[in-house]
Amino acid sequence: MLDSAPELLQLPNAHCLDSEQVLLELGSSATGLSPEEAETRLQTFGPNSLPERKPVSPIVRFLAQFNNVLIYFLLSAAIAAFILGHVIDASVIVAVVLINAIIGFLQEGKAEQALNALRDMIAPHANVLRGGVRQSLDVDRLVPGDVVLLEAGDKVPADMRVFSAHSCVVDESILTGESVPAAKGVLPVGEAAALGDRGSMLYSGTIVATGQARGVVVATGTTTEIGKISALMGGVQSLTTPLLQQINRFGELFTYFALGLSVLLFAFATLVRGYSPVDALMVVVALAVGVVPEGLPAVITITLAIGVQRMAQRHAIVRRLPAVETLGATSVICSDKTGTLTRNEMTARRFVTHQTHAQVAGVGYKPEGRIGDGLTVSGQTPASDEDLLFYNAALCNDADLKALDDNWHVLGDPMEGALVALAMKAGLDVEAVRQNWLRVDAIPFDAEHRYMATLHTTPDDGQWIFVKGAPERVLAMCENASADEWEGRIAQAAAQGERVLGFAARRAGAGASLDMQTVQHELQFLGIVGFIDPPREEAIAAIADCRTAGIAVKMITGDHRDTALAIARQLNLSDNPQAMTGAELDKVPDAMLPDVARNIAVFARTNPEHKLRIVRALQSRGDVVAMTGDGVNDAPSLKQANVGVAMGRKGTEAAKEAAEMVLGDDNFASIVAAVREGRTVYDNIRKVIAWTLPTNGGEAIAVVVALLLGLALPMTPAQILWINMVLTVTLGLVLAFEPPEPNVMTRPPRPANAPLLSRFLLWRVVFVSLLFTLGVFFIYYWAMWRGLGQDVARTMVVNTLVVMEIFYLFNVRYLHAPSISWRGIVGTPILLVALAAVTLAQIAFTYLPIMHTLFASQPVPLADGLVIIAIGVALLLILEVEKTLLGAGRLATE
Repeated sequence: MLDSAPELLQLPNAHCLDSEQVLLELGSSATGLSPEEAETRLQTFGPNSLPERKPVSPIVRFLAQFNNVLIYFLLSAAIAAFILGHVIDASVIVAVVLINAIIGFLQEGKAEQALNALRDMIAPHANVLRGGVRQSLDVDRLVPGDVVLLEAGDKVPADMRVFSAHSCVVDESILTGESVPAAKGVLPVGEAAALGDRGSMLYSGTIVATGQARGVVVATGTTTEIGKISALMGGVQSLTTPLLQQINRFGELFTYFALGLSVLLFAFATLVRGYSPVDALMVVVALAVGVVPEGLPAVITITLAIGVQRMAQRHAIVRRLPAVETLGATSVICSDKTGTLTRNEMTARRFVTHQTHAQVAGVGYKPEGRIGDGLTVSGQTPASDEDLLFYNAALCNDADLKALDDNWHVLGDPMEGALVALAMKAGLDVEAVRQNWLRVDAIPFDAEHRYMATLHTTPDDGQWIFVKGAPERVLAMCENASADEWEGRIAQAAAQGERVLGFAARRAGAGASLDMQTVQHELQFLGIVGFIDPPREEAIAAIADCRTAGIAVKMITGDHRDTALAIARQLNLSDNPQAMTGAELDKVPDAMLPDVARNIAVFARTNPEHKLRIVRALQSRGDVVAMTGDGVNDAPSLKQANVGVAMGRKGTEAAKEAAEMVLGDDNFASIVAAVREGRTVYDNIRKVIAWTLPTNGGEAIAVVVALLLGLALPMTPAQILWINMVLTVTLGLVLAFEPPEPNVMTRPPRPANAPLLSRFLLWRVVFVSLLFTLGVFFIYYWAMWRGLGQDVARTMVVNTLVVMEIFYLFNVRYLHAPSISWRGIVGTPILLVALAAVTLAQIAFTYLPIMHTLFASQPVPLADGLVIIAIGVALLLILEVEKTLLGAGRLATE
C-alpha cells in the first residue's frame, strides 16, 4: 500500500465539491463501503482516534520540581541552618520546598490532560451503512468513505461531507465559537469559506441539535479539525511566567553572592585578622544567617495564594499560582465575543414593517422594554402588518421562555426565544395565543429552502399561514414586496452587526394544507426583525478600565465580520476599531503580523491556527497576552498564551485543562478584576522583597563592618535568627494582605522583562540597609557609652532593628504614594494584630528570664527604650522625604 494513499483519499476541500463527486473521489456510494474495503482502509489509515502520549512517571515529575536554582538555594539554606543547630528553621525551609514541589507536581501534566479531554470529545459509537446494511460501530473503526447516519442529539464521529439532510441544525460552538447553531445542507460552498460557513460539512465533536443527516467520512483521526487542534496543542510550549524567571535569576545571583562573600570573609578573618578557624566560622555563620532571607519564598508563595483567594471571590478560579502574578503584567487581552463580551442572549433590536421602523429596548430574554414609542398589538385579532408580525413571532416558533428568580431562559433556538420576548413586549400573551391559534401543520427550517412555515386555525375557524426565514428568500416568495425595495433596510441592519429575519403571512382557505408548493402562493411580506447578542454592560466598563490601564483588548471570534465590528464599536474597544477576517490574515506574512496584530482590534471568522498566530505575533513584540476561550478550537491558543482563561459555564473540558484560569461567570469583567488583583499581588510581592532585604542587608553589613574593623559583633547568630524568625511570621505576612493602591489600574502594564527590583527599589534596599547599619552601631555604642554592658547593648540592637522594621513597614506599604496619611497610619486589622504580636514577642525577648538564657538578652531601661522608638520615627521621616524627592510613584516601576 502506498504511503501517500491516505493523502489521496482524504479530501480537505470536500466542502466545495458536489456530494456525488465526493463519493466518487472516495470510492464510496450512498450505501457505504463493503465490509472488506472498510477493513482494508482501517489498516491503511489507522483508527479514528487521537494519539495518546506516553505519560511521564509520577516520580520523575515530582523530582523535576526540585530542578530549580531557587530550590537549590533554599535547600542550601536549610542545610546551613541545620548545621548551625537551628533544626526548627531548617524544618520550616524544607517544608516550604516540599509544599512548592507538591503544588507543581499537581499542576504538571496540563498538556496531557488537555489532550485527554480532546480525545473524550469524539463520540464512542457511530451508526453507519456498510454494504447497504445499517450497523453500530466503535468510532475508532470509522474510515474515509464510510457513510454515517446522524439524528438529533448525536455527536458527529468524524469530519463528513453531507449528502442528505432534513432540518439538520448542528451546534458547532466548540469549533467556531458561534452561539447560534448552524444549518446543514447538501449544496457545496466556496473553497475559501471559513469553517463556520461550511454548511455542507459536519465536524468531529460537534453535536446535532435538530433534524437528521447522512454524510460520507472525509477525514479521520489526526486529519480531522479536532485532530489538527491536538497537533497544535502538542507543538505549543508552556511559557515560564515573568515572576518565576525573575525569582530564578534572583535566586541564582543571590546564591553566588552569599557563597562568595562567605568564602572571602572566612579567608579575611583567618589570614588578616588572625581569627582561629572556629571563631572565623562563627563570623561566617552569623553572616550567612543574616544574609539569607529564608522566609522570603514562603511569604511570596503565601502572597500568591492570597491573590488566588481574592480572585476566586471575583469568580476567577486560578489553576496555577504563578498565573496570579502574570495577570499583573498583562498588556493584551484576546477575548472571544459570544458570552464573554456579550450576554450570549439574542435580542430583537430592530422592528421594521412597510410603515414602521422602530428600535426595541431591553436586553436578553427578559420581556421588558418599549418597541419604538410604545408599539403594541392593537386588539384580540391582528389588524395590521405590525400585529401580524407579532403573531408570526409567537406562532411560527418552537421556543419557550421560562423565568427563574427574575432570570429568563430560552428553551430552544436563541433567535426564536428573542422573538417570543418581542411578542411579549408587544403585549401578547404568547401561551394563550398558541392555545387559541392551534398549529395544524409545519415546514421546519432547512438550509435548503431557508425558511420555516406554520399553518394555524384561528378562534373563528379561519386559517393563517406564517412564514419566517432568510429575508431575501422570504421576499422572493411574496407578491407585495421586492428585494430592491427592502435591500437598503436589510443592509442597514446588517451594517449594525444584526442578524436579520424576514416575515410573511396570508390567510388560507378552509382545509388548506402546507407544502413547499402551496406555501408560496399569495404571501404578503410583513417586515424584518434585526437581532443582536448585546454587549454586557459590565464588559463595557471593564474595557474602559483596560484602556485606562494601558491594556489593549482584541476580539477574536468565529462570528461574521460586520457583527463583530458592530459589537466592538458598542464596547468602545478602541477609538476606531478595525477588523480583519481569517482569510485576510492568511495573506499577511509572518514578518508583518506583529504590527498587524497590534493595530487590528477585531479578528473575525478565525480558526485555531489564526488564533495561535495572533497570540504568538503579540508575544514576539514583548506583550504579555491573556487569551480567553471556551471551545476545543481555543485550546492551543489558551496554552500558548501567557495566561489562558477558560469559560467555566460554557467552556469545554479541553479548554479548561489548557488554561491557567477559569471564569466561574464567563464574564469579561471578571478578567479585568483578576488583572487588578494580579497587579496588586505583584505590588505586594515587591513590597515584601523591599521590606525583607534591608533587614538582612543591615544585619550582613553590620557583621562585615565589625569584621573589617576588628570590632565585637553587635548581635549573635542566635539573635539574628530571632529577628528573622519573629518578623517573617508576623510583619512579613502583613504585606501579603495589603489592599490595592489607589492608582493600581491607572498605571501602564509593566514590561515583561521588567526587573523584580526596579531602580528605585534597588536604591531603597541599599539605602535602608545602610540606615539600619547606622542604627545598629549607634544604639550599640550608645548602650556601651551608658555603661550598660555588651548583653544589654546587643538586646537594644535587636529591639532597634525590630522597631526600625515596624516603621519601615508603614513606609513600604505605599510604593506609589505618600505613606503618612490617615489610611497609612491606621493600617489594616491584620497589621494591627501583627504589631501586637511583635510587641509581645519583643517584651518576652527582653524581659523573660528563659529568653535571657536562650538568647543572652537582658532587660532594657525605659529611657533607652524611648531612644529606640525615636530612631524608628526618624527612619520613617527620612524615608518619606527620600520617597518624595525621588518621585517614588514614577521610579517604583522603573
